[in-house]
Amino acid sequence: MSERAFLPVRIAVLTVSDSRSLAEDRSGQILVDRLTAAGHILASREIIHDERDQIAARLRAWCADPEIDVIISTGGTGLTGRDVTVEAHRDVYEKEIEAFGTVFAIVSMKKIGTSAVQSRATGGVANGTYLFALPGSPGACKDAWDEILVHQLDYRHMPCNFVEIFPRLTEKMRRK
Repeated sequence: MSERAFLPVRIAVLTVSDSRSLAEDRSGQILVDRLTAAGHILASREIIHDERDQIAARLRAWCADPEIDVIISTGGTGLTGRDVTVEAHRDVYEKEIEAFGTVFAIVSMKKIGTSAVQSRATGGVANGTYLFALPGSPGACKDAWDEILVHQLDYRHMPCNFVEIFPRLTEKMRRK
C-alpha cells in the first residue's frame, strides 16, 4: 500500500437468477459484506431473472446513474442455455477488460483446477462505469473479490488500480 488515502467507491450488486430471493442470495450477500467491510458504499442491490435484455437494461440504467461507479453481477456466466449474463454485459460494454477474465481463470485454477475453464467471468467499461460479471457460486465471488477486486478498487493499490483512472474513462465523451 502507498501513502494515498482510501477513496470509497459506490458499487451496485446485481444477482442474476430465476430462482433466488434476496434471503437466499448467498453470493450477492458475500459481495455486499466484502465491499462494505473494505469501506466501499453499496449503491444499489437487485435480483433479476436470466433475461438478456432485462439484464442489459438494468446495467445501462445503472451506468447512467451518477451515484454508481462500479457494477458487480453474480450468476449467469456459465455454459447453459439460460446463462446470458456475459452476453448482456457485452451488449453494454464500450471496452472489455479482457485480462479480468484471464486473471479470474488463473485465480480459479488454484482453487478448482481445470473446472475453471467453464467460467466466463468478464469485465468492461461503459459510460465511465466499471462492470464485472462473476459466476454465481459463493466461492467464485469470494475469489474474485479477495484476489482481484479488493485490490483494483482500492486507490492505494500500486503500481496501478481502476480507481485512479476513473476521471479518464470518459475522456472521449468530454472531447465532443
